[in-house]
Amino acid sequence: MERLTGLDAAFLALETPASHMHVMATMVLDPSEVPGGFTVDTVRALIAERLPRLEPFRRRVVEVPFGLYHPVWIEDPDFDLEHHVRRVAVPAPGGLEELADLTADIAGRQLDRTRPLWQMWVVEGVEHGHVGLIAKMHHAAIDGALGVELMSQLFDLEPTPPPQEPPELESPRDRVPSDIGLLLGSVTSMARQPLLMLRATRKLVRSAFRVVQRVRTQNVTAGVPLTAPRSPLNGVLTPHRMVALTTVPLSDIKEVKQAFGVTVNDVVLAICAGALRRYLEETGEVPEKPLLAAIPASVRTEDQRGGVGNRVSAMFATLATQLDDPVERLFAVREVMSGAKQVHDDIGGQTLTEWAEVAAPALFSRGIRIYERLLEGRHPPIINLVVSNVPGPSFPLYCAGARLVSLFPLGPLLAGAGLNITVLSYLDSVGFGLIGCRELVPDIERIASKVPDALAELQKAAQEQ
Repeated sequence: MERLTGLDAAFLALETPASHMHVMATMVLDPSEVPGGFTVDTVRALIAERLPRLEPFRRRVVEVPFGLYHPVWIEDPDFDLEHHVRRVAVPAPGGLEELADLTADIAGRQLDRTRPLWQMWVVEGVEHGHVGLIAKMHHAAIDGALGVELMSQLFDLEPTPPPQEPPELESPRDRVPSDIGLLLGSVTSMARQPLLMLRATRKLVRSAFRVVQRVRTQNVTAGVPLTAPRSPLNGVLTPHRMVALTTVPLSDIKEVKQAFGVTVNDVVLAICAGALRRYLEETGEVPEKPLLAAIPASVRTEDQRGGVGNRVSAMFATLATQLDDPVERLFAVREVMSGAKQVHDDIGGQTLTEWAEVAAPALFSRGIRIYERLLEGRHPPIINLVVSNVPGPSFPLYCAGARLVSLFPLGPLLAGAGLNITVLSYLDSVGFGLIGCRELVPDIERIASKVPDALAELQKAAQEQ
């Protein structure tokens, strides 16, 4: 039994029927070289074999009564692999559009908290004889960096890897603790709260002083929450989701990076900005102010690699969507990201984690529900959207002998913000996974279709230098 960190508990508490806190990945596999074929039983056998190394797959949440303190993880005493790994099919022709529609349907359902917080669908009927794999896992158990690490346990570097040695010890399945036991077990931890609050307050004051000093002495440009313009991307969330998937060549992104002396992340953000501007131009709703994006940032250190739970913080950046010229947008994004990183460093990557540690889950849970009922959509947006960029593997991967062809990540929506764009590289491609609220972004595929165009105009400008 292990207690959730404050940040992990916050991801649980902030979930509502309309704001789902799970992350997803939609994958396409080529099973043509798999002896005997690739089925749902293939995936179940693979996971069963590697389950001792997949700790987040085995654990379920038990909440402390009344939400007085952070819940605990226990080894699920009733673990049922068939519940978690399921079979489904897409209609013809089984392309990315059909996969996206199926992913959206799966994304609109909350995970069952009486079981380990993940599920996987083996998708039949994909074009070219391929197989789809749609994975869903709660953000309380995983962040982007840990997701890439978990892939190393499920995927191999060759079609037929050598047998792995089983772990020396396997954790026994736990009994579900009683309410009294959970309350008593929380007493000691709750007694430390005043000290943790004092430390967090001291650090926050020092961080605020550093930020003020930097702003006074330097020309720092960074995004600021609550300064986002009104846009069609914002409003009251519903449980319904839309998904769109697209890819661009990594080499084209690197060409732009080299030509203009920026980072890959700068180019990715400029692509998102260009696609969003083109979309908003078509709807006639380009705000005079730039869209504001929340950008998750991993603060996982080397000694935390392989550890469970979240190690994330957030930066805020404007996307220069008010600018028509793509190169001007790129340089504006680079400038604001440089300032955002400086402010983030001044605040400290652990600030969010420390404050989440001292707040009771009930406070988050009641707060988000009051916000949704009384305030959501009735004030200027806090942010317009979320954009996340996670570096992925640059080498081919195989799942039970099937070659991974493409990979698309998907993140959660935040209250009031109806769009999340998550980006991940694999081999020589970069996958863009767009997920939105159906009522706010019903034509999300139009945004995805403009991603290659936004890159093409940057590439053209790079070649004309």
